[in-house]
Amino acid sequence: MNRNPLRLALLAGLGLAIAACTPTTTDVAVAPPPATARPETPATTPTTPVAETASSLVPGSQDDLRQQAGSDTVLFAYDSYELDAEARGVLARHAEWLRANPNVRVTLEGHCDERGTREYNLALGERRANSAKNFLAGQGIAVDRLSIISYGKERPAVEGSDEGAFAQNRRAVTIVMGG
Repeated sequence: MNRNPLRLALLAGLGLAIAACTPTTTDVAVAPPPATARPETPATTPTTPVAETASSLVPGSQDDLRQQAGSDTVLFAYDSYELDAEARGVLARHAEWLRANPNVRVTLEGHCDERGTREYNLALGERRANSAKNFLAGQGIAVDRLSIISYGKERPAVEGSDEGAFAQNRRAVTIVMGG
């Protein structure tokens, strides 16, 4: 008889433990991506119609940066985070644009091609984003207006496994985040 209360207590405890571990379903609203998220379009695809005039652009917008600076993207050599002369020229125009839009903050995204491990490419993408950030800071842009993120090989601009696709995916992109 002494064993029955013990068994009953063990069974009750086991039942409570199982009930506590049973997943419950609750409706969770999933927030849409932020309005400042970058659309998944290749870097070479123009997003502004050719007939659009500068007056129809919103000052301080991503399209404004692209039009004023000529591009929002700089490219890198294979396995490198060094800025070449062309990349420095594009970033100098970004700095000029940022000086003209003092309330705008940007995120510098670092990207890689598909070669290499995920971890290696995330680190290389971070170095590429930091290269762009350091250049802009050297041009007098306040670092509190500049943030970085690395996507490694996770967000290719161009699908493909040839040198042409690889070259377009080794990049840093300046994304306008607003004021």
